[in-house]
Amino acid sequence: MDFLRPTTWAEALAAKADQPEAVPLQGGTDVMVEINFAVRRPPALLDLTRVAELREWSVAGGECTIGAGVPYRVVVEELGGVVPGLAQAARTVGSPQIRNRGTVGGNLGAASPAGDSHPPLLAAGAVIEVESRDGGVRLIPAAEFYLGVKRSALRPDELIRAVRVPSAPGPQYFSKVGTRNAMVIAVCSFAVALDPARRRVGTGIGSAAPTPRRAEEAEDLLARELDWDAPALDPSLAARFGRLCARAAAPIDDVRGTAAYRLHAVEVMARRTLTWAWNDHLGRRAA
Repeated sequence: MDFLRPTTWAEALAAKADQPEAVPLQGGTDVMVEINFAVRRPPALLDLTRVAELREWSVAGGECTIGAGVPYRVVVEELGGVVPGLAQAARTVGSPQIRNRGTVGGNLGAASPAGDSHPPLLAAGAVIEVESRDGGVRLIPAAEFYLGVKRSALRPDELIRAVRVPSAPGPQYFSKVGTRNAMVIAVCSFAVALDPARRRVGTGIGSAAPTPRRAEEAEDLLARELDWDAPALDPSLAARFGRLCARAAAPIDDVRGTAAYRLHAVEVMARRTLTWAWNDHLGRRAA
C-alpha cells in the first residue's frame, strides 16, 4: 500500500489525479477502522492531515465555509452560533478523542447513511465544494451528493475542499437515537432547520434509508400550512409532519434496530425537533 502525504492543496490534487484509486485520509476515524478489520485494502492512502488550507473556516456573506480538515471539536466550540444544527450533531460524535480527529469532510467522504453530520447539512441546504486538478471546482448541493450506501457524487479524481453552510436564519435542532447514550452509531437521526424569513422548514433524515435524505413532502406541508404568526404549534400539524417524515424513510432491519422501530423513531424525532425549534422561534419572536 502506497502512503501519499502532500503538504499543500495543489500537491493533494495532483496526487489524486495521478492515483485516483488512492483513498483520502482526513481524520481516519472511518477509514482506519475499515482497514484494521480488513473491510477494505486500498492500493494507496492519501493523507490530507498536513494540508493547512483544509483546516481553515470562515463566516462571511451569510455563509459559513468549513474546510474539510476542520475537526468536530472546532465546529462545537467555535461555530455553534452560526450552524447550530451541525454543532449539535457534532457533539454526538464519538468521544472527545474522536471529535478532535474526525471531520465533517471525512464524514462526507465516507458517505455512510449513518453519518451524524448529514441530516443537519441537508436541513440547512449546505453545498459541498469539491475540486480536481484537471476539472476545477464543482459545487454539489447536499441533496445531490449522496448516491447510495457509502457512495457519493465525487468523481475519482476529486477531493472535498470544504462544505458551505448558510448561517442559520432561525432555530435548528438535531436528534439521534442510539443503542446507548454516547459513543454510538445512530440507529436513526433527524434534523430540522427553520427559516422564518422565507417561511420554510428544512429536514434531514439519517440512518433510515440507503442514503441520508430530506423529507420533501413534510417540508411542502409546512410551507403550505404552518402559521408563522400563531402563538403555538398546532399539534395535529406536527403529527402530520412526523408521519410524512417517516414516509420519506426507507429503513432496513439490522443489528442496531428494526425497520419498524426506525420508522417510529423518525416520526417521533421529527415531531419533537419541530416542536423544540418552534418554541425557540416563539422565544426569539417575543424577545
